[in-house]
Amino acid sequence: MTISRNTIVAALRRRGQHTRADWVERELPAQVDTSRHAGLLATLRLDLTELGESTAR
Repeated sequence: MTISRNTIVAALRRRGQHTRADWVERELPAQVDTSRHAGLLATLRLDLTELGESTAR
């Protein structure tokens, strides 16, 4: 499954986590593989079901 990097960035910015959002923009690919980056997503406390824009691959 993948999710758009922009979706992650937007969620972080809504929380006021602009530094983390900037890092995600620099370091992650445009489509983030949720399996490969599961640890990072957990660290960022992102719940994929709440983000709502995931797409299966």
